[in-house]
This record gives sequence, C-alpha cells and structure tokens, in this order.
Amino acid sequence: MRLSWEGAAVVTAVEASHNRVELVATVLLALATVATAWSGYQSTRWNGEQAKAAARANALRISSTRAAALANSQTEIDVATFTQWVNAYAQNQTELAGFYFKRFRKEFRPAVVAWVATRPRKNPDAALTPFALPQYRLEARAEADRLDAQAELYAAQARRNIQRSTNYVLGVVLFASALFFAGMSTKLTSPRLRVTMLSIGCVVFIATALWIATSPVSATV
Repeated sequence: MRLSWEGAAVVTAVEASHNRVELVATVLLALATVATAWSGYQSTRWNGEQAKAAARANALRISSTRAAALANSQTEIDVATFTQWVNAYAQNQTELAGFYFKRFRKEFRPAVVAWVATRPRKNPDAALTPFALPQYRLEARAEADRLDAQAELYAAQARRNIQRSTNYVLGVVLFASALFFAGMSTKLTSPRLRVTMLSIGCVVFIATALWIATSPVSATV
C-alpha cells in the first residue's frame, strides 16, 4: 500500500509539472502570437513612414535644384551685364556705364555699388569683382540651400524609419522563435527537454519584448 501511495504521488507530481508546463507554454504561445502580429504591423507602418519621408525629401530636392538653376541663370545675367558695364566704366564712358547700371538686377546692384566704393581702379587690395563681396547675395541661392537642408532632414528621417522597420522585422523573427520553442515544448515527452525548450522560449520572448517596448511606435490613423 505504501509503495502504491508513493507511486501515485509521483504520478500526481509529474502530471502537475506537466500541467504547469502546458499552462506556461499556452500563455507564451498566446503572448508571442500577439507580439508577432504587433511587430509585423509596426514594421509595415514604419515602411509607410519611410516612404512618405523619402517622397518629401525627393520633392524638396527637386525644388532645390530648380532654385539652384534659377540662381545660376541670374548669375550668368549678372556676369554678362557686369562685363559690358565694367568696360564702359574702365573707359570712363559715363553715359554707357549708366545705361548698363540701370539694367543691373536689384540683387546685384548693391554689390556693384560696394565694389565701386573700394576704388578698384586705384586700390590694389580691392576685390577683383563684386561677385566676391558679401553684398552679392542671391535669394534663389539661399532658397536652394534652405530646401536642400530640409531635404537632408527628411532623408535622415527616412533612414531612421528604415532602421525602425528593420528592428520590428527582427522582432517578428525573434517572437517567431519564441513560438517555435513554446510549441516544441508541448510535443516532447522528456520533462527535462520540455522545461528546457520552454525556458529558452520564455527568455527569447522576454528579452525581445523588453527591446521592442523601447522602440518608437507608429500608430497614426
């Protein structure tokens, strides 16, 4: 009777351990399934955010290129009119120089005035042309630089979003690994192997969940 009682106690303990493993495995399977779905959703969301940021960066770069092209055209106009004016200026052809001066662009005129004030014909330290003076500023060039800087910010944001999407894809892989270990633990007959597989699954799940919990979330509707 004593042996039968002890045997029954052992069987009961084994069954209790088996039930605990089954319970933990079931909970882990449920949590890992939800976490896998969440990581997949976030990966898709961040892919969308990356696409929007990249599109904005491209649009800004196109606008920057247009502004830079306008600035280059304006510079060519300034050079052409300055060449004609400086010839007349050097030959003291006042009327002709005035004719060309009136046709300078408004942005270019202050630079020419500043350059003339340095007495370039007599001052060896004067700038060679007004284009080298700080008074020569093109609004289109500044706009091109501003747009290019904004484009770089969006491009950097796109790169960050790509990394975030990649992180969530890795999270999907790791949660799937936890699912695998949890599922395998229910198929094995050896109690030790069952506990080992389940423990590995729990460790992978907990570590991944803690890491994903610190990742940015995209949930804009």
